[in-house]
Amino acid sequence: MEENLIKTCLHDRHVKAGALMSPFGGFDMPIQYKGITEEHNAVRHEVGVFDVSHMGEVRVKGPEAYKFVSHIFVNDVTGAPDGQIFYGMMCYENGTTVDDLLVYKVNDEEYFLVINAANIDKDVAWIKKNAEGFNVTVEDESPKYGEVALQGPKAEETLEKVLGIDGKDIPFYNFKTFPIDGEEVIVSRTGYTGEDGFEIYGSHDFIVKVWDKLMEAGVQPCGLGCRDTLRFEVGLPLYGHELSDEITPIEGSLSMFVKLDKPEFIGKEALAKQKAEGVKRRIVGIELEGNAIPRAGYPVLVNGEKVGEITTGYKSISTGKSVAMAMVDKPYDKLGTEIEVQIRKKTFPGKVVKKRFYDKNYKK
Repeated sequence: MEENLIKTCLHDRHVKAGALMSPFGGFDMPIQYKGITEEHNAVRHEVGVFDVSHMGEVRVKGPEAYKFVSHIFVNDVTGAPDGQIFYGMMCYENGTTVDDLLVYKVNDEEYFLVINAANIDKDVAWIKKNAEGFNVTVEDESPKYGEVALQGPKAEETLEKVLGIDGKDIPFYNFKTFPIDGEEVIVSRTGYTGEDGFEIYGSHDFIVKVWDKLMEAGVQPCGLGCRDTLRFEVGLPLYGHELSDEITPIEGSLSMFVKLDKPEFIGKEALAKQKAEGVKRRIVGIELEGNAIPRAGYPVLVNGEKVGEITTGYKSISTGKSVAMAMVDKPYDKLGTEIEVQIRKKTFPGKVVKKRFYDKNYKK
């Protein structure tokens, strides 16, 4: 099994730096370097860099690119300026989630889709299958790109000082391409951490150079461990936990990204029905009393009856509280509802809270 893991272009750098490596989405990825807490705090207060070369990239081009992307994507890209980025989901006919993704609008005839590592093969097959009958080409460019995410309040300053890239004119959820070293480098400003930050996409050689420059400048390398604690604290979902092929965006409490007033898209009917009739369960936040740590899969109880399950849980590094996201049956999803979480043989009291446990600090 381990031999089949894909290595990113920065794999040697991680091993040399003594990172703790572990399988993630079919890749051999760094989980931590110095430690999750230190890396988490570097991103919250200064700057850190992640190897996210495991993410997938798909390019959709052709006269019907806009029409096709609208057909497979729940968010509305209509009339967007070139360079804008949208977050949303691709759904099956029944409304459950194929994947959550970012759609980069290059122009009306070209879009760049960024998908989750564990879903690359499944997503590409699904996109290609649904492209039949549309005048578009679908190209899986995942093997071509390396990617790093520079995240934290000092990300913009670091991008310019260390890499010589001017990011101040890139608004939040936008991207630009820069001609650097004879190639077109994509720089976007989204962030999956709740902090300001940039994603840099380029050839493997280019990304290795970028990483080396950042290391020389003393930027903290960060593993997937703190990527999870950071995204979790600001209520961002992770596919396989808060979204899946058994969970719809409405159940995931992400209905703001589902634009039912746009023309048909795959899953629209099922999602419209859910929105109109209400769902039987949804993702909420939970705060526990004391220091017990709720983990994914632990049951959520009311009066001894199971009413849900933890999807992600931690002792929040930024707030010190024991918190979790959980899929909970209605009506126990209301704010302030008293619940218990079963951790091994004991139960611990808590309550339903908002699923954003820490305020985002994006560039306004």
